[in-house]
Amino acid sequence: MNIPIIDRSNYLKGLFITAKLDKELTEKEKDILKKISDKLGFATDFFHETVRSLLINKYIIEEPIVFSHLEIAQSFIKDAVKLACVNGVVTDAEIDWLKKTADINKINSNFVEKEFKSFRDTPRSLIGSDLALYSII
Repeated sequence: MNIPIIDRSNYLKGLFITAKLDKELTEKEKDILKKISDKLGFATDFFHETVRSLLINKYIIEEPIVFSHLEIAQSFIKDAVKLACVNGVVTDAEIDWLKKTADINKINSNFVEKEFKSFRDTPRSLIGSDLALYSII
């Protein structure tokens, strides 16, 4: 699938928001963000600068992200859930934000809950090794 530039940008932005919501950024989260940033074609210096200032950047607006295609939105939710789960702590803020993003993209909130349940049962060492984005790009 040829993902439009705006969706590429929103995909990464949404993942940065997800990572920021629990107010910590682990190495495993950075690794997932880097893989996706690279796959979406973003420059390494942009990625490093964004990660460096992510937790203190008050200009990242935490509005739900709207995608142009359902398939992109579903892929995003799957990857965002992986990102939220990778550090072993999932906050209500992360869950609520992902449900709002799902809702605005016409995805049932049960989809989000199913993804969280699936990754609670997945060994942490496997989380992030198989990103949903790879199957649509």
